[in-house]
Amino acid sequence: MTDTTGRAPSLPLLVTRLRERAPGPVGGALRGAVAAGLGLGACAVLVMVLWISSPYPDSGPDGALHTAAALWLLAHGAEVIRTDTLSGVPAPLGVSPLLLLALPVWLVYRAARDAAEETESVAGVWAGVAVGYLAVGAAAAVYCAGGELRPSWLSCVAHLVLLTAGAAGFGVWAARGRPYGSLPEGFLREVGPVAVRAAAAGVLVLVAGGALLVAGALIWHGAAVRASFAQVTGAWSGRFAVLLLCAGLVPNAAIWGSAYALGPGVVLGAGHAVGPLGSSGAAMLPAFPLLVAVPKAGPGSALTWAVAAIPVLAGVAVATFVGIGGDGWSWRRVMGAVAVAAGLCGAAMGCLAGAAGGALGRSALAEFGPVGWLTGAVAAGWVCAVGVPVGSAVWWWRRPRVEPDEEPEVAEAVEQAAPTEPAEPVEPKAGWWAKVRALAVGSESPDPYDSDPYGGDEGTEGPKKPAASKKGDSFDAFDPFELYDFLDDEPPVPNPGAAHRTESGNPGN
Repeated sequence: MTDTTGRAPSLPLLVTRLRERAPGPVGGALRGAVAAGLGLGACAVLVMVLWISSPYPDSGPDGALHTAAALWLLAHGAEVIRTDTLSGVPAPLGVSPLLLLALPVWLVYRAARDAAEETESVAGVWAGVAVGYLAVGAAAAVYCAGGELRPSWLSCVAHLVLLTAGAAGFGVWAARGRPYGSLPEGFLREVGPVAVRAAAAGVLVLVAGGALLVAGALIWHGAAVRASFAQVTGAWSGRFAVLLLCAGLVPNAAIWGSAYALGPGVVLGAGHAVGPLGSSGAAMLPAFPLLVAVPKAGPGSALTWAVAAIPVLAGVAVATFVGIGGDGWSWRRVMGAVAVAAGLCGAAMGCLAGAAGGALGRSALAEFGPVGWLTGAVAAGWVCAVGVPVGSAVWWWRRPRVEPDEEPEVAEAVEQAAPTEPAEPVEPKAGWWAKVRALAVGSESPDPYDSDPYGGDEGTEGPKKPAASKKGDSFDAFDPFELYDFLDDEPPVPNPGAAHRTESGNPGN
């Protein structure tokens, strides 16, 4: 009879077994493909839920899946092209929600780390994960090309390759215990780690300050923000979709706020910039909740100038981290570390500002967001200008110095280093033979150095008592008679027979 109760393994179980038993590059490729599929699936689930809940969908399921593929590409920072514009001219869409960026980065990182922990082929795992992920990404881009949001091929290739290679490399590095390698001796090896931590602290202060600035502006314009939801759509599903989009753009808004506080401000269209020193107005902005809080055209005021406290705090944070991490350094080295940290902080802010902006269309909306290189340069200048005096003050406060109260301790240390006085001689312990000799001569306190320890006649001078060493040597207390202390204190009993044989001159008989 045939057993009909047995079941074949399911597809996920087969994939898991194949992934675990496959060699390094093949297993890495399978993990990369699974990571890309999970990201695509998450975007597809989100878009399909919004499409199902929409009372007036513009397209069918195929259009929703095309939108999900475009959203997945946007999550990597790639640019897509909108074809359904009012003018009929395709327009680029390059502002990527940075919150979505965390999903593909985490998936690729986990895939590379897990694959590297099961094999020793580091390069093979890294290449396998990258190839598997990019293969699925290429298929998604080709599928997306048939929808209303089409990929910009050059931007898609560049962003997908850079993100996949970077995240996979970081995952392999983490699986190997995050080795730093051997840095060259000198300034870089000593200052590098401290400068990196200080720069990270500066970036964190700038981004957190920008987030607080944006949150305060949204609360100040709370009524206008609530009204903008009704202007975008009247359906609750549409408002929920706008709310999700705003949540995905929160990191972008925080970086925009930090760029505003630094001084360069934000570009809201060609020829329109908004900064703390003044605003030239903005182009015809869409009714979007996060854009309602943009300052109106006009000069700056004391309230807008007060945002300069954010870069000042960032410079103080960098200088404090350098001063604490470089305890015991010279002033010149501390200033060099502050300069290196300022450069790293500026480079990081420039990259973040470039990623937070992009294009929302052509002509007027071709530039939208902070200018990356300008934001980075100004951030480095702020941190360096504030960090140099603050770092000097921290170095001066923490420098090693001798207080007047510490002079007795120094004198005590000098006394301890000086030669010691000769120690008092230690009286040697009298052995049993000295006691016998003392009883024989009638002395009450026997001294082994007063008589011959080898049985000489009375009055025979014994060995001289050694003089005490001037350096307190341990040999001063040496007693030659201690070697015989294990013997009995009683004198030996003479043998009359042996004495008789000795007197007769025939000891052998």
